[in-house]
Amino acid sequence: MTRLAENLFSVLFPSDCRICGEPLLNISRLPVCLPCLENIQPGSPKLCSICGERVFSVYAELDDDGLRRCRVCRSVDRPFSRAVAYASYDSGLRELIHLLKYNGVRPAAKVLGRMLAESLNPLEPEFELARMKQLPFERPAVLVIPVPLYKSKRRQRGFNQAELIARAALKFRPASENLQLVPDLLLRTRDTPSQIGLTSHQRRVSLRGAFAVARAAEVTGREILLVDDVYTTGATATECARVLRRAGAAQVWVATVARTQKLASNHADFGPDTSPELASNEPTDTDAEILARATGT
Repeated sequence: MTRLAENLFSVLFPSDCRICGEPLLNISRLPVCLPCLENIQPGSPKLCSICGERVFSVYAELDDDGLRRCRVCRSVDRPFSRAVAYASYDSGLRELIHLLKYNGVRPAAKVLGRMLAESLNPLEPEFELARMKQLPFERPAVLVIPVPLYKSKRRQRGFNQAELIARAALKFRPASENLQLVPDLLLRTRDTPSQIGLTSHQRRVSLRGAFAVARAAEVTGREILLVDDVYTTGATATECARVLRRAGAAQVWVATVARTQKLASNHADFGPDTSPELASNEPTDTDAEILARATGT
């Protein structure tokens, strides 16, 4: 009976998968076929434990604390403790995010939320450690804060994709983690232009002063999980984390569904004198620019 219903659906409501273009045979509010969803898999395990960037052969070994650090994270302290992502911002995952973000296909938020929830698994020990530092009768929730949109963009889009994804993700996490969504605590105080094509310095200038904490007293001494759809260069996450830390947050983690990755890992291994930034698909930055981007200075 189910197969008959699906065949009837494909005849009466013909539609193609928005990722691969093949005809959809299943009844679903999400116009993406099951094989395309199954093809979206977590990324390489050889990632920096702090920022989530791919690491190269010279940096691939774990440090004494069990973490793996890229060249930048060995040099600076970022305003966030760790940034995790489900997978690389490629093909199917990119199209799925675009369906939600630009086409308003809200059922995509549930699938993306499940992916975000899975990306939080490496942070479980840190969530537990944060809880253990509190007295049993005063263990406040980890505040889940979506990266905000400017009010005019939110009105135009009708939603904040980061908030929808975060809300969906919490349904897949155990209640014992005590994660609390607070969507109005971080504000975007002005509109910012698209970051595409900007240098790292231009991105920092564009975002400086674009965020503010609405109620600093609610942030002071708290652990924060900052959520967004995509981690591109880290400029947005760094600025948001910097603002939250200045408002008194004890610790900030960053979680995104996707993360752009440098292309160098598709090629041969690098020796100790080879700068990974040279293999990026973005313009090469100087060491000073890379460190400034990492710290938000």
